[in-house]
Amino acid sequence: MRLEAVFFDVGETLVDETREYGTWADWLGVPRHTFSAVFGAVIARGGDYRETFQHFQPGFDLHAERERRAREGHAETFGEENLYPDARPCLAELREMGLRVGLAGNQTSRAEGILRTLGLPVDVIGTSDGWGVEKPAPAFFERVVAEAGCPAESVLYVGDRLDNDIRPAQRAGLRTALVRRGPWGHVLRDEAVTRACLFHVDSLDELPALVRKHNGD
Repeated sequence: MRLEAVFFDVGETLVDETREYGTWADWLGVPRHTFSAVFGAVIARGGDYRETFQHFQPGFDLHAERERRAREGHAETFGEENLYPDARPCLAELREMGLRVGLAGNQTSRAEGILRTLGLPVDVIGTSDGWGVEKPAPAFFERVVAEAGCPAESVLYVGDRLDNDIRPAQRAGLRTALVRRGPWGHVLRDEAVTRACLFHVDSLDELPALVRKHNGD
């Protein structure tokens, strides 16, 4: 079936979060490479990345610490310089092809505001804070389909995480594209889920041509 809409995860799909995780290590007062090592170990055993903070500071409240960072002038942030170089061109080309293009990720309201200021060539910007539901909940992907305005099988969801992006999107009936980058993209393995992807890419530069070929354009 022809693809009519393409929605993208945000973190490590469009935005390189290396710098941001580094600032969390600084906030916790641990070496960045140590934080990264524990982060990778948590991911490798299928844990929630938020367990990393608990390792260094039991009882750590991520929401409260985000607020405290903001009050002290160290709010989480990102900008154009943190976008992967292939992100904006890919979004623009897909939109020029006539597809409905959207962002849909587990992001805070602050991150949603930042995304809106970047002037990305997209039709929809949706976040877990804004929608009141987060991945991997089925309701999140139901919202994606509703925003796409077409049948689930005509929506392509692009993400780096097999657990939070690809598997739940497939279960919701969406087509999927796995981009292999970031910690989850390199560490997680699930052959059945990977095989079920419509596309596998190492760069978003590859995606428009694959969609064009799939649609017979």
